[in-house]
Amino acid sequence: MLIGEFKHSIDDKNRVALPAKFRRDLGKTVVITYGLDQCLALYPQAEWQAIAQKLANLSTGQADSRGFNRLMLSGATDTEIDGAGRLLIPEHLREFAKLGSKIVFAGVGNRLELWSETRWTNYKKGITSRADALAQKLGEIGAF
Repeated sequence: MLIGEFKHSIDDKNRVALPAKFRRDLGKTVVITYGLDQCLALYPQAEWQAIAQKLANLSTGQADSRGFNRLMLSGATDTEIDGAGRLLIPEHLREFAKLGSKIVFAGVGNRLELWSETRWTNYKKGITSRADALAQKLGEIGAF
């Protein structure tokens, strides 16, 4: 399970070192794509295959399904982790997530999310301020 929060820097060649804690679980090749809330999603290959299969099973007759498939699949890139544990972030994805030189890796179970450090800090403040209300709602549906 991918959990934890780690701050890193992107170098001038758009590479970032993966936190050592995650390297074993991710393998040598990962898939990186558009994420929700303007972050990037990074998946181990096996997890990506399961996600891609679920997306493939969505109806192409539904505009929302087509749109989400296009977003997730067209933005996806297989990326190899080099010998130094770094991965290259494609420019189109870096622009989408507005990643500067400082980023945050957030482990969220089946994937990593890559956030602009500023955007992550702001997002976390907002979600933290609502944590009690969110827990209450989750408790009402038996999820917490």
